[in-house]
Amino acid sequence: MSQTHLEPDTVEDEVSPEPEAGARAEIVGRSPGQIFWRRFRKDKLALVGVFILILIAAIALAAPLFANLVGHPVNKQFVFEMTTPGGVPLGPTLSNEAGVFLFGADGTARDLFVRVIYGAQTSLIVALSATAIELVLGVTFGIMAGFYRGRVDSFISGLIDVFFALPVLLLMLGIVGACGAQSPGQECLGGLLQPGRGLVAFVIGVFGWPYIARIIRGQVLSLREKEFVEASRSLGASNMRIMFREILPNVLAPIIVYTTLIIPTNILIEASLSFLGIGVPPSIPSWGAALNEATSYYRVAWWMMVFPGMFLFATTLAFNLVGDGLRDAFDPKTA
Repeated sequence: MSQTHLEPDTVEDEVSPEPEAGARAEIVGRSPGQIFWRRFRKDKLALVGVFILILIAAIALAAPLFANLVGHPVNKQFVFEMTTPGGVPLGPTLSNEAGVFLFGADGTARDLFVRVIYGAQTSLIVALSATAIELVLGVTFGIMAGFYRGRVDSFISGLIDVFFALPVLLLMLGIVGACGAQSPGQECLGGLLQPGRGLVAFVIGVFGWPYIARIIRGQVLSLREKEFVEASRSLGASNMRIMFREILPNVLAPIIVYTTLIIPTNILIEASLSFLGIGVPPSIPSWGAALNEATSYYRVAWWMMVFPGMFLFATTLAFNLVGDGLRDAFDPKTA
């Protein structure tokens, strides 16, 4: 029997040709920051949230400029120009003997537009200050509890449980109300707490740190057993260096995500306290105080509730959108 040999028609059938040098796909290494940005920029809602936050921050910083532009100081009253004979505030107008009132007047005939943009300053200052206090306390106690374990962990965990069991809202109301309503001759905690934004931020921060502490503690409990921690310990690194130079950078992702989610919560808490009349003093603009005043006029002055509420809603929504985007960008399991 003769055997049939199948020969290839051409040489290209046996060996595939080498691609040209210019056509070869290059494998480019990316840093963790580049990977994060590549994932984050795909989230369109998160980018919209970033744009809104930048816009609101710019408005808050430029509040004095806007006030000078319209010629309306923050606490100046325009009783005769922006109220009816019955005392009802007038709505938005572009032509008035006192100038332009984009958002109309509030219950005491002040420019609501100026009050709202200054209220952005109050909300951001209080929320960011309270969040900074929470991060300092929560991260410090959380790292110590997770790293040392034993009695230190038991003490800090017990302290966290005590804070969780406290009626936080009632305590906030009591402390802010007592220290904010003090007479000129009295001092609260030896003058440590003064009425204003600092008092509200301090109270919110002191009662809010246990949440971040519990999150950080859980992360550190797993990280302390990793090889890089053992290597640092074998090289003679101190506990403080290991905690804050080795472990802390590895928990920055949950810290950043939690920060963007807790800021809108603090904004709402400040607005709630001001809405109840015990937040910042009446001379300091606040979205919560504006909404509280609007409850007496909402039937005849819709603008007093719409504009402060719109800014409050947009700010909290933007922070939550950014927080969700950061969480997805930092999470390697996200598709």
